[in-house]
Amino acid sequence: MLLIAGLGNPGSRYAKNRHNIGFMAADEIHRRHRFSPWQKKFQAEIADGTIDGEKVLLIKPQTFMNLSGQAVGQAMRFYKLSPSDLVVIYDELDLPAGKVRAKTGGGAGGHNGIKSIDAHCGKDYRRIRLGIGHPGVKELVHGHVLGDFAKADSEWLEPLLAGIADNAGFLVKGDDNGFMNRISLAMGGGDPRSIARKEPKEGKDKAKEDRGEAGKPAGAAKGQSHIRQARAPKPAADIPASGPMADMLKKLLGKKD
Repeated sequence: MLLIAGLGNPGSRYAKNRHNIGFMAADEIHRRHRFSPWQKKFQAEIADGTIDGEKVLLIKPQTFMNLSGQAVGQAMRFYKLSPSDLVVIYDELDLPAGKVRAKTGGGAGGHNGIKSIDAHCGKDYRRIRLGIGHPGVKELVHGHVLGDFAKADSEWLEPLLAGIADNAGFLVKGDDNGFMNRISLAMGGGDPRSIARKEPKEGKDKAKEDRGEAGKPAGAAKGQSHIRQARAPKPAADIPASGPMADMLKKLLGKKD
């Protein structure tokens, strides 16, 4: 079984906060896959279901962010799970809005929910960090994190959440790189390692048309470069075969009968 924890604060007051993007991701996974209705257990809301044939337990701790580890720890002990069976989805100030990064272990980076989970569950679990951007100065961080997403944020937030839910199967399989690449594609970014730097086909066809089918100027002789063709002498005018003029030209040109 895989335990996927989305972090946030409970209650309608916090529902649209940037800090609650982990809850939003868990809700979107719940909507797009076959899960039971949410029920209260382990100081949390939980739902069980399957993704790509694998059993998954979704959990949204209701202890407030700073005590998230209490709920997640209870669920892990009940199901006898190890840190390798846990995936935590949460907000990340130090990532641009809409960016996703996955890693196993590491520090909390000042995130109180992660500090709590580290204390109750160990550190060797998988972390899916969702960028919410930084306000620019430390004094604005608290208001930014606990502020609601702006309407304009829906342009990247909705495809991000949909991409997470649609590609949750990669998380189940443990393919974090595949998961990140698919999210990047869903967000319109693409994976720079897989994008070939090629001239558009239309541009190439137009260039060929301008140069002729063989990639040379139209009308070029086969096997002859366009430079040599440009320098080729023009055909001489017809020279009379006999007569005074023909005799004079023959003498000038040294031509013999």
